[in-house]
Amino acid sequence: MWGGRFSIKPDAAMTAINASIGVDQRLWREDIEGSMAHARMLGAQGIISMADCAAILAGLEAIGAEIARGDFVFSVDLEDIHMNIEARLAARIGEAGKRLHVARSRNDQVATDFKLWTRRACEAQEGAVKTLQRALLNRAEHHADWIMPGFTHLQTAQPITLGHHLLAYVEMLDRDAQRLQACWLLHADQCPLGAAALAGSSFPIDREATARELGFDGPMANSLDAVSSRDFALEALAALAIGAVSLSRLAEEIVLWTSPQFGFARLSDAWSTGSSIMPQKRNPDAAELIRAKAARIGAAFQALTGLIAGLPLAYAKDLQDDKSITFEAFDQFALCLTAMTGMIETIAFDRNALRAAAMRGYSTATDLADWLVRVHGLPFREAHHVTGAIVKRAESLGVADLAALPLAEAQAIDKRINAEALAALTVEQSVAARASFGGTAPAQVRARIAEWKDMLEC
Repeated sequence: MWGGRFSIKPDAAMTAINASIGVDQRLWREDIEGSMAHARMLGAQGIISMADCAAILAGLEAIGAEIARGDFVFSVDLEDIHMNIEARLAARIGEAGKRLHVARSRNDQVATDFKLWTRRACEAQEGAVKTLQRALLNRAEHHADWIMPGFTHLQTAQPITLGHHLLAYVEMLDRDAQRLQACWLLHADQCPLGAAALAGSSFPIDREATARELGFDGPMANSLDAVSSRDFALEALAALAIGAVSLSRLAEEIVLWTSPQFGFARLSDAWSTGSSIMPQKRNPDAAELIRAKAARIGAAFQALTGLIAGLPLAYAKDLQDDKSITFEAFDQFALCLTAMTGMIETIAFDRNALRAAAMRGYSTATDLADWLVRVHGLPFREAHHVTGAIVKRAESLGVADLAALPLAEAQAIDKRINAEALAALTVEQSVAARASFGGTAPAQVRARIAEWKDMLEC
């Protein structure tokens, strides 16, 4: 490749550290697409003959078919996907193949390939996030009025509905999908091709034409920025890292819910594992591994940040490692989405256990304070104090449910408490009362489900 300048072959260790074909062969489709767009532009501009252009296009199409069939032999000696394809092209069509690389460099070539791949990967994962949203939405619809405890500090707080809880992740994941969409639709919309090594080209190229053919809005306006910028990948990894945190939080819920101590749900055998020594065990390993992979995806973002942060303009070979970092993060994220979707589709919830847990911990205490405010006009802080005293009295009597507290005991603390007040303290009344926009009342949950079904087209 550069034999005109060098007199001896690279050391074996140099070849090993320098070659990237084991990683970037994954870019073969993008590399062929970019090369075909470049060849068409060269032919249209008269930089190469139309006969050479036709031969190049036919050769590239044949090489693509070879790779797709698994017949292509990748060579470490040729370093990367670009030189592997270019060498094969010259072997197939002769001199015409050697003319393809005019007016471009591997620097703008790899930036274009990588950006195309990242755009498509973001789009694909955005779609996978929406698949998980649909699975959650389906479960939320079936459990719109199932009562469960809501927690703060992992302590029983107020009754909520399971449908409401699941919808929280639909909302959270929607922001993750929007971030992924922004990566490919808004912030990776300019094409590096034609920037050449770093300074542009002395040939009369048409960068607008290649950008349009490859699906970009236009070419990048600065050749230095074009070959050295990787913020599109950095932003994609940031979106993945945030999305992986969402998945990790849901995974943690599954770990808790399926434990005997909670007993809220049971994972399918398809998404559980056993123990080598304890025959009774049902381990939520898929959920636990999603938590672990969230850490790895976040680390990928940090790794790419560190890789880029120390680089002056323009291209440096450090950027060769950007792809292995990014590819692995996308692979891990895709696997997490697949596993989480499978778990959500098949998890079985226990309605009785959920409701029983919601009744513990005096979860309707706030409803009593609200009743005192609403009916008697007490300032909330005073109502809070009165209710706290009543909860303390119920605890001392061993009464676990405020609705079951003898009326006389409540009135001994505050004469304004009556049977109507205690009747409002059931978990069913509590969730039904939370009917403000975004609240947990089944009517609100079902209304939001209807909106989401329209938005997700399901």
